[in-house]
Amino acid sequence: MINCIIIDDEAKALIMLQKKLEKHFSGLHISAAYQDPEKAIEGIKQLKPDLVFLDIAMPKLSGFDVLSKFDEPDFEVIFVTAYDNYAIQAIRHAAIGYIVKPIDVEALAEAIEKAKKNIQLKVAKQNNKVLLDLLTQKSNTISIPTQDGFIFVKTDNLIRLEGAEGYTKIICKDNKEYLSSYNLGKFAELLRGKNFFQAHRSHLINLKFVTGYINEGYVELINKINVPLAKSKKKDFLEIMNKI
Repeated sequence: MINCIIIDDEAKALIMLQKKLEKHFSGLHISAAYQDPEKAIEGIKQLKPDLVFLDIAMPKLSGFDVLSKFDEPDFEVIFVTAYDNYAIQAIRHAAIGYIVKPIDVEALAEAIEKAKKNIQLKVAKQNNKVLLDLLTQKSNTISIPTQDGFIFVKTDNLIRLEGAEGYTKIICKDNKEYLSSYNLGKFAELLRGKNFFQAHRSHLINLKFVTGYINEGYVELINKINVPLAKSKKKDFLEIMNKI
């Protein structure tokens, strides 16, 4: 018997998945179901499931955020998403299963069979690490949650990030802009050690694109972008630039 946990912030979606699992898959035992991802994290720690059905788009914490709360997650994951292109590239790269809403029973059966094989091979820890490395500062790619899903962007393409009212505007080298529900502090954490500098409480810049410093207290970036530099940051900024 494979012990499972279901995590989905939408009650209707959670109940529908639970009913399909109970009706069609007798080899699965549902240990618990959670709408609150923070409670789900504690549930995983206590119940130690073999398999977790994990919704990606949830308030407060995304499915990826939930997975990242574990140092070495050793449980198999099947991600649940409402978008057929929703972070699928990264999930496939990590050899992790996924299903798309509305959930088709055949697709669900295929994902479960894959999960069973992975459980037997005991590769969950390895696969989860590959995914987390791709989504976090251990990779040259970061995931940006948007209203439509997740965008995966190379850190070398980020010029600057600007925080405003809990959201973050991301400006890229290819002139594309994104608005993310992550606050600037979250991005500062993800980009730590990747040549980024917090010039101001509302501005995070890629030092790769700095072209100058203006005495009035601004950092000049490519494309004639000027970003304010806090007085308390001036010394650190100039020292870093002198070393580059």
